[in-house]
Amino acid sequence: MNTRRNFLKSAGTATIALSLGLPKLAFSSAKAAPLFKISLAEWSLNKQLFSGKMDHLDFPILTRKAGIEAVEYVNQFFMDKARDTAYLREMKTRAEGEGVRSVLIMCDGEGMLGAETGQERSQTVENHKKWVEAAKFLGCHSIRVNAYSAIPWSTSEEDYKKSSDLASAGLHELCEFADDFDINVLIENHGGFSSNGKWLAEMINKADHFRAGTLPDFGNFRIANLDGKAISYDSYRGVDELMPRAKGVSLKPKVWDDMGNESPLDYSKMMKLVLTHDFHKYVGIEHGEEGREWESIEEIRIELEKVRDQLQKEG
Repeated sequence: MNTRRNFLKSAGTATIALSLGLPKLAFSSAKAAPLFKISLAEWSLNKQLFSGKMDHLDFPILTRKAGIEAVEYVNQFFMDKARDTAYLREMKTRAEGEGVRSVLIMCDGEGMLGAETGQERSQTVENHKKWVEAAKFLGCHSIRVNAYSAIPWSTSEEDYKKSSDLASAGLHELCEFADDFDINVLIENHGGFSSNGKWLAEMINKADHFRAGTLPDFGNFRIANLDGKAISYDSYRGVDELMPRAKGVSLKPKVWDDMGNESPLDYSKMMKLVLTHDFHKYVGIEHGEEGREWESIEEIRIELEKVRDQLQKEG
């Protein structure tokens, strides 16, 4: 009886609100969806993993203990297990047992997408195929690859264009394969030409495939060293240029300007910029201070949650 009375009371209140032209949201008890979700990149724990102090299989369990509900794997920590179904099933079981979402696999060490010859690029694609299949098995939406090419970074316009042509050709070929598995192929700004936001945005578009996307990394806009000085690209501008094709973002608590200067991340400024692109997916924390990895990860999670709450209040 009380339940029915409460229902009628709520319905009556809603009717009055509508008649007065008041917004329905003011009377909804449903919790608003978060502006963005938070994940953890496995690279944050690389020293613990390489040293054997941490087992890769425990990554989702420990992540959940840190208050984070999604993980981004790194292939280096299970390099020989991409086609080991029993091992992948154990990874999947542990993640699902903790209610942790497997988001993507960051792939390194499998060759250059922008190799000089078509044969070399096809071999790189072949090397990545097992990671596409593993990502599908684990329930990920993407793999992250690198846009390294046979053309080393330089200030030459000719090298700028040729490196883009080569990398986009390899990326397109890999996307053709990944599409059959409903997996996206993301490029992270990761040094060289790829840390030039304009170059990477152009290269993704040139690849001409809807599976090709970006994983903007706030702290990876250091392009190279030239005569002992850092060459960098403004992080805020770079993220803005890469967001239209982003399927995720990677948070490091530092940013760069165009003059080779590094500074602390302005969380509010960056997340406002990210949200202007209608991005509400995962923000992956990729940071772990040596000796206090988990403490520093939780500090960033708490800061991100504070910024998210504040931006949600601002509407």
